[in-house]
Amino acid sequence: MRANSLAFRLFLWATGWTVIILIVTGLVLSSLYRHAVERAFDRRLDVYLRTLVADVASPEEGNDKFPQSIGEPLFELPLSGWYWQVTRLDTPKPEVHSSRSLWDSNLPRLPEAADRSAASSGYRQGYGQGPEDVRLRVVERNIDLGDDGRYLIEVAGDASEIDEEMLSFDRVIGAIFAGLAAALLLTIALQVRFGLSPLKRISESLAAIRSGQAERLEGEFPVEIAPLARETNALIEANREIVERARTHVGNLAHALKTPLSVLVNEAAARASDPLAQKVLEQTDIMRDQVARQLERARLAARFTVVGTLIDVPPVVSALARTMEKLHRERDIAIAVELPDHARFRGEEQDLKEMIGNLVDNACKWAQSRVAIEVAADGPGGDGKPRVRVIVDDDGPGLSPSERGQVALRGQRLDESKPGSGLGLSIVVELAELYGGVLTLGTAPIGGLRAELALPGG
Repeated sequence: MRANSLAFRLFLWATGWTVIILIVTGLVLSSLYRHAVERAFDRRLDVYLRTLVADVASPEEGNDKFPQSIGEPLFELPLSGWYWQVTRLDTPKPEVHSSRSLWDSNLPRLPEAADRSAASSGYRQGYGQGPEDVRLRVVERNIDLGDDGRYLIEVAGDASEIDEEMLSFDRVIGAIFAGLAAALLLTIALQVRFGLSPLKRISESLAAIRSGQAERLEGEFPVEIAPLARETNALIEANREIVERARTHVGNLAHALKTPLSVLVNEAAARASDPLAQKVLEQTDIMRDQVARQLERARLAARFTVVGTLIDVPPVVSALARTMEKLHRERDIAIAVELPDHARFRGEEQDLKEMIGNLVDNACKWAQSRVAIEVAADGPGGDGKPRVRVIVDDDGPGLSPSERGQVALRGQRLDESKPGSGLGLSIVVELAELYGGVLTLGTAPIGGLRAELALPGG
């Protein structure tokens, strides 16, 4: 899930930047192309402007300085969108002469250029509003002929040609960039998917190790990921070695303590009449119980640090039921077993045998004639993980609610006539808690005690 989330975030990040870059690039290209189209349009207008300037500066005989045509039919067609206008500025009232296409209108004047070089040359270009509110591209120039007068010469063309050219360009560039964006996004998605696939494999392999389906990360990984896989495998091996050493130390300590305690018990038992011997026997029993408790806690904690495995529960329960029938054969206890086809426990087989074995043994000790064992594989619990339940019923005397709270305490025995140390149910409780499970005591349908053990499944 984390790998998928990282891939999604990378894809969104790359997608966002790709879209931004393409939009900015498209805008820049569109702006550059508009400038190029305007310059080409201005060069076209400038040809007509130079022709007018030449005609005004060197008129033909009898032409009175104003040309009737400059070789472009559009200037003769009324309101064609192409116009020229010559205005004499040095007379009391400006004299205006224009192309026939301008009809009875006048061309707009462009604002004075802010650029000094443009202002000194008298040449300007820009946009203005022409006849019938048509948007025009205008170029104009001031010329001074001395005694022959000062003139403003203007040439204008329909700016819709520029707009249409830009619209066509924008459509083409938009289609190209849309296809490019789709190709880039597909490439990014494939790169993210396959680039992060080794991390996904590591995640799946770790889940398999956690569930007991594998013992280490297997397979080939890219050079960038291989060190992570090696270090993870080394960490798993180191964890196993630490746990094995802890188990060995616990076993050695148990053996080392049992021998001196046995010597003390034997010596004190030989002097049973001595008050000191009785005190020694009493304290050695307490010491044995405390040693057994602490060693059991250390052993359980060491087991729990091992990466879990998946154990099939039905075979374990069947084997324990046959064993308990043999152990309690003299009491003729019938053990009924109800097992599903598939039920797995996420943990160690030895711990599962110890928990179920203690429950079944306790039920056989108290049962009159019947013990029932039921195994159920449940769906995800409150934590979203599957569970497995083992229910052990007997037809014995059962327990009251207050007795149920006491019987699970270490060393608590409600009836001294029954064999055992009183550690069985407390061991089950501690083991179940270490695995995130729980032991619940209640009333069995067949009349005695019901012990329901809920454990993590797989």
